[in-house]
This record gives sequence, C-alpha cells and structure tokens, in this order.
Amino acid sequence: MGNIMLGNKYVGNSFPPFIIAEMSGNHNQSLDKALEIVEAVAKSGADALKIQTYTADTMTLNVRNKDFMIDDPKSLWNGESLYDLYDKAHTPWEWHEPIFRRAREAGLIPFSTPFDETAVDFLEGLGVPFYKIASFENNDIPLIEKVASTGKAMIISTGMATVAELDETVRAARAAGCNDIVLLKCTSTYPATPENTNILTIPHMRELFDCPVGLSDHTMGTGVSVASVALGATVIEKHFVLDRSEGGVDAAFSMEPQEMKALVEETESAWKSLGKVKYGPTKVEKNSLQFRRSIYAAKDIRKGETYTSENIRVVRPGFGMKPKYYKELLGKKAEKEFKFGDPIT
Repeated sequence: MGNIMLGNKYVGNSFPPFIIAEMSGNHNQSLDKALEIVEAVAKSGADALKIQTYTADTMTLNVRNKDFMIDDPKSLWNGESLYDLYDKAHTPWEWHEPIFRRAREAGLIPFSTPFDETAVDFLEGLGVPFYKIASFENNDIPLIEKVASTGKAMIISTGMATVAELDETVRAARAAGCNDIVLLKCTSTYPATPENTNILTIPHMRELFDCPVGLSDHTMGTGVSVASVALGATVIEKHFVLDRSEGGVDAAFSMEPQEMKALVEETESAWKSLGKVKYGPTKVEKNSLQFRRSIYAAKDIRKGETYTSENIRVVRPGFGMKPKYYKELLGKKAEKEFKFGDPIT
C-alpha cells in the first residue's frame, strides 16, 4: 500500500510516525487555555492538533432519564448526564477559527472530529485538510458518507467495531469518494489498559483493509504507542493536557507537554530502528569485527612444536584463525615459529 498525505505531511511506513495531540475538552471552557495548549503541542514536536466539533444539542438530547445518564462506577464521568457532559466538554464553534489560526502559525496541522453533518459543513468553511471519525461514530454510515463526499482523507477510530462493521464503514467511505483512509486501532475505555489494547490487530487490520493503520491510545505512558510502531502503526493519537492536576474532562488519561515530547522522540526512535531484515555486520559494525575472538599463541611456539591447550588459546582480538579451528589444531605441529601474542594463521 502506498503513502498518503495528511495536510502537508506524508503518512506511511516510509515516514516517521504522524503524531496527533487531541485537545478534547481539556481547555476547561477557556479560549486562552485552548490557545496555550496549541503552543505547548507545537513545542512538543507533534504534527497535528485535533479538536472536536459538536454541541450538546448535536450530540444528544437534553433528557435526564436513565438512558441519558452515565451509570458506571468505573467511568470518569459516572453520574453525569450525557447532555451536561457534552455541554461542559465541547469546544465552542466560534473558537475554531482562532484555534486553527494559532495552530497553523505554530507549524501544526489543525483538524477536527465532526459528529454530525452540520459540523462537516462548518469545518469545510474553515478549510480543514482532513477529518477524524470517532469510535462511537464509526457505525454512523450517513456521517461517514457525508465526510467522504468532501474527497478529503479520513482517519477512523475502530473502537468496538467488529470486522463486519469496519468493512461496511470502509466500503461506504470509499464508495462515497474517499480514497485515503487511515484506521486507528482503539480501545474505547478511558483510560485504557495495555492488557485490553491488542495491538497485534494492527498488522492484521492493515492487510485486511489495505490502508495505513495507527493507534488511538488511551493508555498511560508511551510504552503501548512505541510498541505499536514496531507493529506498523504510522499514526499515533494521544489526548493532551497542560497539567493533569488542573483537571479537564479527559485530563486523567491525557499527556502533559514533556510526556508528549517523549512520545514524539521515542516513537521516531522505534520507527528508525525497524530498518530491514539484515544479518551480518552492518557498515558501522565493520570496525568491531577486530574484537571478536580468534586463536593466539599463549607462549612462544617453535616450528614443529605440537599445538596444545597450553600454548594456544581462543582470545580477543580477532586477527587470528577463527575459534572453530581450535580443536582441529590441537595435536598438530606448528609449520612456523610463533612468538607469545602472535595470531595463529
């Protein structure tokens, strides 16, 4: 499969991992903090900044019955109504333009996740270069088709989706005009645990759908993301916060600036280390060959003297005969004189 363009950068196995910092609602309803997040993301070395485009009303209904309440003791948002959560977490639409402008000025590629068709129309007006589909919307075929109809690249998180559902989603996107798709392996728990991440799915998914695959990572730390690069992940998405202690709807599983910087550096190191299948010394190892073991005279040896375990030894460096000949030499007679420390040749 070939490389694809996301904004002004190529994505694929021939290029370093494309790192996305997700702001989500960690701005805590402050535009100043949102712009501060943009600056911090840029300094971390990430490639792109993602926000989310919705309102509480485009996401759900303002209802308080049990269907619309979060009832999960393990959830960060247990006890909240969906409407109140989305109202608190959304990024006001009038903030999008200044956030995008600041991101571009800082060298980032800004884009967003739309959650309904009105959001797609709004984002088209802002000139976003590509789109993200969230895991919870990856079965919303009308939304997939709307985004695909723009002709722009799509990044699709695959949380909770079966293979059959993903097949339906990818087929719908391609049929509606999207040629460039990136699928992100995702576990839709917040935070996620390494045990539930199953990144061995990444190469399988890449072959199955013939497209670049990455990771939307909700685990803590960098370990899972780095490991995913070794399995072929070309895009890594992580939530970002200035300071977890200050809170934010996603702060508990978001990366702070220094952690994001480490993620950028460590995933690139992992990518560089992949190389190709290679045996034998590399160019940079040639000089190290001298420090291998070989056979040397451990005493002065006269011509015609018998080689014994007393007068020859396998030692470093490697300028003598290879160690595999040691047993063959024992009991044979020296054909020339060797001084102590001479290589046996």
